[in-house]
This record gives sequence, structure tokens and C-alpha cells, in this order.
Amino acid sequence: MAHSSRYFSTSIFILLVATHLPNLVWCSSNGFSVEIIHRDSPKSPLYDPDSTPSSRIRAAVERSRSRAIYFRDAIHRARMSSSALPMDDANNFYSEITSNTFEYLMSFYLGTPANKVLAIADTGSDLIWVQCVPCKECYTQSAPLFDPQSSSTYKTIPCNTDSCSLLPQSSCGSSSQCDYQYGYGDKSIVEGYLSTETIGFDSTGGRPVQIPTILFGCTHQSNGTFDKNDAGLVGLGGGKLSLIRQLGSNIGSKFSYCLPSSTETSATSQLNFGSNAIVSGSNAITTPLISGSPDTFYFLSLEHISVADKTVAVGKPMQAKESAKGNIIIDSGTTLTLIDDSTLQSVESNVKSSISLPQVKDPNGVFNLCFDVSGTGASVQFPEITFQFSGGASVVLQKSNAFIDAGQNILCLAMISSGATADSINIFGNIAQQNFHIGYDLATMQLTFAPTNCATL
Repeated sequence: MAHSSRYFSTSIFILLVATHLPNLVWCSSNGFSVEIIHRDSPKSPLYDPDSTPSSRIRAAVERSRSRAIYFRDAIHRARMSSSALPMDDANNFYSEITSNTFEYLMSFYLGTPANKVLAIADTGSDLIWVQCVPCKECYTQSAPLFDPQSSSTYKTIPCNTDSCSLLPQSSCGSSSQCDYQYGYGDKSIVEGYLSTETIGFDSTGGRPVQIPTILFGCTHQSNGTFDKNDAGLVGLGGGKLSLIRQLGSNIGSKFSYCLPSSTETSATSQLNFGSNAIVSGSNAITTPLISGSPDTFYFLSLEHISVADKTVAVGKPMQAKESAKGNIIIDSGTTLTLIDDSTLQSVESNVKSSISLPQVKDPNGVFNLCFDVSGTGASVQFPEITFQFSGGASVVLQKSNAFIDAGQNILCLAMISSGATADSINIFGNIAQQNFHIGYDLATMQLTFAPTNCATL
């Protein structure tokens, strides 16, 4: 699907391999964990051995900016959702994900017998969807389509049901099944049936897990020029159609992840559910998850940012216009941290005054503040940058969380502007989250951070 200057297509990578998963077991009293893989990891099917650190940085920056556009547009659409708009206007549709903006992949099983799926793990989306047989006017994908007729556990959802009403856009099909339509800014559309199916996971602890009757979207028509690797995703957001919300009490409404440093190229991350997702310990800190619109996104209240002993007040961005709360989104699918331009300039000024190194230009043309670290060894101290969230949660970013290698002997502040305060979308990105075990408790609406060596967790 073609890019435009403002809107972006979906770009969902997924592989389906016909395989049988024997002896699946589900025990809600225990937690489970699955492996998640960064898109640039050598274990990822998207890994490009010819890529360079500079090319990966530029791609990550573009994905982060596209992600911010996605959040901004989704928040705008949510605010406008009460307006009665014609169904044939694609701009009314709620876009689940934007072009090529994902960062992590996970495996799961779909159907009976099971088909193994490698898909996006996305904390910024809700609905799980895949392309299904028969697919009318569908774009070509390299992996086989999911065939619902071959699964003994597949069922469509009738329209005029509570489940159907959870969709942002739906209608009643010719056989009274719940039809969904998702549109995107360049007028591309995906359509299909809201359905239920059995989903399974290979737990990293060796105990397979199976969950019946999970709602997902079975797409039977797509109108647009999608990439051949595009097919679906797993939504881990806060909305009612997400995997987390559907598992609900079975996992105590809890999930967590621990992302290793990007320099640990051979390390994998874990996505944890239920009792495995409990984050505790003397160094754990907790902050409230703030209710916002749309409920898909995980909003936090950022009170201020401090550099060494200097405090920077945070501007009130777009997502906090209606409230003093919920002024930043925490998102595993965004690489960099984005903050409004005024706040970023103040942070950069305090970082400059705290580091006695020569400043240099970023060779990638991305970051505003970079330093020449040649010959410094361990002699130069980088300041701690602290994000002070509500509830007394001080998240201290170490050097690896706040700075990024942008070239030979060049270290840059890994934050970019999200624009003027009135239009900005603040995002706490995954570089800042690395080597923290981060737990989401959607029952109590609490988020917990604990500094952890995620490569050894």
C-alpha cells in the first residue's frame, strides 16, 4: 500500500505454518510466558544482515514518528466518535496499526488442528486479526491464509451481540454474522467476520497453553496495495477486544515484559501472563495507569523530568487536553522517547550543562544533542535522567536508556521532539524501558517498574 505524507498503511508481518500442537493444557491458576523477538534480531525473519547501525537508527526514528502520528490520529478519532458519519468514508474507520511501525514479534497457535503464527505483539492495538480463506480481492501474502473451514473450533459471531458492538465499525452480514471494516488514511480497507477460535501458546517454561473461544477478526477482503508479508496482529492494548482483556481473570488481568538492551543482539525478551507477570521486590515502583480515550492506549501521568538535580516541567500535550492527567503513553512498539518540543529543549539544555564533552552533529541527521566520546573511557559521567511519574514513581534512566550510539564515538540523547505542545503526543519508548521488568495490572490499573537484567531474567 502506498505511503502518503501523513497517513500510513498497515504493515503486519505474520507467518502461518500448518502444524499440530499436541497436548495443550490451560490452567488459570498458573502464569505462563512466551518469547518475543525484536524485529532487528538475527532470530527475526525480518532481520537484514546488510543493515548498518545508522540505517537501523534511521528506520527506528521513522517508525517512532509514524507511531506518534498513529496515536495522534486515533486519539482525534476517539474524540470525534460521537459524530454521526457515513460508513463509506474510510477516514471514519479506526486504524489498528500504521505502516511498518511494530518492534516485536511473538508466536501463537490458531485453530484446531493448530496453525502456528508468528505475528506482531503490539501494546498499541486491540483486535487480533488474520487474513482468511476465501479472500476476495486480497493482496498476495507469502504465507498460507488461515482456512476457518479446516478448523473444528472456528465460529462466527452473530451481529446485534455485545461482542459485535465492541468493534469501532461493524455491520450485519447476509447470514447475520458480525462484519467488521477497518479503513486506513489512504482509503485502503480490510473487511471480514468477527469470530471465535482456539488460541494456544508455547510457554517458555515448557508447558503449552490453550485458550478457547478468543475473539478475532477473520479478514475475507482487503482493498489496497499491501506488502506480501502483511496479514494480521495480536493486540495487547487496554481495549475490550485485546488478548489481555479477553484472557481477563484467567491471568488476573496481568501481563509484563522485560526488554534486554539493544546491544544484547542474541538475547530474547519474555512476554509474561498471570502469576508470571507479577513484578515485585524492594526496588519495584508503581504508578497509576490513567484511563484515557481510546482505552487501547496505556496512559501515564508524568509530573516532571529531572537531569541530575535540575527539574523540567512537562508541557500539556494533545492527549492531556481534557485532563491534567494522562500526559504520556507507554508503548513497547515505539523505539525512541518523544516529548513536546519545549520540554525537550529544556531537557537538552540541562544535559549539555551536565556533560563536559565536545558536542558534534548527528551523522544521521536525527538527534539534536550528540557528543564526541572518543578517548573518554570511564572518565566522563553521564547524568541520570529521571522520569517522575505520579504516585512517587521515579524511573531513573541509566546511560543505555537515555543515549544511543549514533556513529563511531558519537553518543546522542535518544529523545526526539513530538512537536509543539498543543499537537504533541508524548511517548515513553522502548529504549527507555530496556532492562526494566514492567508489569501491567489492568484490574487495579497499576503499572510497576523494577530495574532488572532482562537478558538473564
